[in-house]
Amino acid sequence: MSAQKGKDMLLKLDGDGLGSFVTVAGLRAKTLAFNTESVDITDAESQGQWRELLACGVKTARVSGSGIFKDQSSDSTVRDYFFNGTIRNWQIIIPDFGSVEGLFQILGFEYAGGHNNELSFELTLESAGSLTFSAL
Repeated sequence: MSAQKGKDMLLKLDGDGLGSFVTVAGLRAKTLAFNTESVDITDAESQGQWRELLACGVKTARVSGSGIFKDQSSDSTVRDYFFNGTIRNWQIIIPDFGSVEGLFQILGFEYAGGHNNELSFELTLESAGSLTFSAL
């Protein structure tokens, strides 16, 4: 497998709740991280008093990105979702790998801008339900 362009990783939002995904703004940097939190089920009868873990712990996914808004509409939608605590379907396209889709909530939203630069933003999403993976 050859190297892929980072710009080809897309973050899409189901803006109308009907399954029509649109790319969110001009994200210049994106990260998708999967985690599993262990669930300790150790008790007094655990063999040799070794810790025991539940076979499937609590799974989470975190998406973060930074970039610029291309239009006032995408800025407004993301801002409204943050302030209203909206949980909505998002889709992350990973080139030559697949896509991850499911419910996410915006947990972090920051604006930044330098005197001679454009207004930029940073966005952090946390999974809010089960996710599906589809291979490309």
